[in-house]
Amino acid sequence: MITRREFLDTLAVGAAGLAIGSTAKSYAQILGANDRLNFAVIGLNGRGYAHLWSLKANKNTARISHVCDVESNILKKFADTAQHELGYAPVAERDFRKVLEQKDVDAITIATPDHWHTPMAIAGLQAGKHVYVEKPCSHNPAEGALLVEAQQKYGKLVQMGSQQRSSPHTIEIIEKIHHGLIGRPYFAKAWYVNTRKTIGSGKEVHVPSTLDWDLWQGPAPRRPYKDNVQPYNWHWFKIYGTGESLNNGTHEVDVCRWALEVDYPNRVTASGGRYQFKDDWQFYDTLVTSFEYDDKLLSWEGKSCSGMKYYNRDRGSTIIGTTGTVLVDRDGYEIYDLKGNKTSELKEGSTTSSSDLVGRDSMTDAHFANFIAGIRTGEKLHAPVSTGNVAVTMLQLSNIAWEVNRELQLDPRNAHILNDPQAMKMWGREYEKGWEPRV
Repeated sequence: MITRREFLDTLAVGAAGLAIGSTAKSYAQILGANDRLNFAVIGLNGRGYAHLWSLKANKNTARISHVCDVESNILKKFADTAQHELGYAPVAERDFRKVLEQKDVDAITIATPDHWHTPMAIAGLQAGKHVYVEKPCSHNPAEGALLVEAQQKYGKLVQMGSQQRSSPHTIEIIEKIHHGLIGRPYFAKAWYVNTRKTIGSGKEVHVPSTLDWDLWQGPAPRRPYKDNVQPYNWHWFKIYGTGESLNNGTHEVDVCRWALEVDYPNRVTASGGRYQFKDDWQFYDTLVTSFEYDDKLLSWEGKSCSGMKYYNRDRGSTIIGTTGTVLVDRDGYEIYDLKGNKTSELKEGSTTSSSDLVGRDSMTDAHFANFIAGIRTGEKLHAPVSTGNVAVTMLQLSNIAWEVNRELQLDPRNAHILNDPQAMKMWGREYEKGWEPRV
């Protein structure tokens, strides 16, 4: 097995490099191909399809040269869909390291399991690629800080997949809040609900012949293959995933802190548990977490196994100010006066469902357009990793607060946990030898 470190050493001395196949060579014959950025989409089971459709929506400025996944059935299904959607066949590859060796790949998109986000993003930067990485951009706070450092060192762009940052109606209402629409905003509440089923108790079985389990694990310490982890339930195992807070809470918490104009808090609390089922799920299915500032409060409530909505919405945010309240979600916004009377609203004509695990939408199209424009013309990114990582780190800290079952006091300058060595030990993680991300 070639480790990540050995691979990067090879890149550094210029010994690596694979010839692009005849299919890829045919791209040169496509009209305007040289004017478009070449993208490689990595991680193809769910959110990768949104990347496909959004890059297709931006086909005048971008094209997909490679698609990559460690599971051959998932790879073939996606490659077939891509060929049908795009009218040409991107190169299909199981090992992302071979993709990074390709000189003509300008940018990679990462929709892999969470434990791969930062190591793969850093490897991409070190290989000279721009990076679009899904939320959360990291598995733990130490990785997030490392990725921000890597972006600054290598100079390529990194956009995090907080696509609501590119939503026109969200940008509009946040600007109005910042200009005094509801007076001084001081409390923001976000929520997410779903009706997820039990994942049961997994059994150790032979690794499917279609899966490269060693590469799937990558930087994570090695574990036997169980039949209830891959391709989706890894979200609920601490060694690979980050729980519902990072899986979905990242989006709305990011909107809330954007509206309140806050970064890292002074204190974090989290209460919850795994109540609905008794199974292998290692995180909470119900959580209430709060982030306290000097004069503001932000909270998130997650219910993974109950479909009881708030304001008839699966997910959303309320921003409360001294003269009114704004309710905003992916489908529009509503404005209320101090007594709770609706005074205005905007509807996008769509309805977002938490059961949608792909999330194909115009926001993602716009987010990719912003990323592409950032590379091509220097347009300011809507969610650069230095911005996106703040909400990610906040929710990772809420996971730590839940784990140790106590309030965390923070240094708001860097989010480090104060006077709690046990909690601070959870700032990073253990890696498989040879796979540690380094800048």
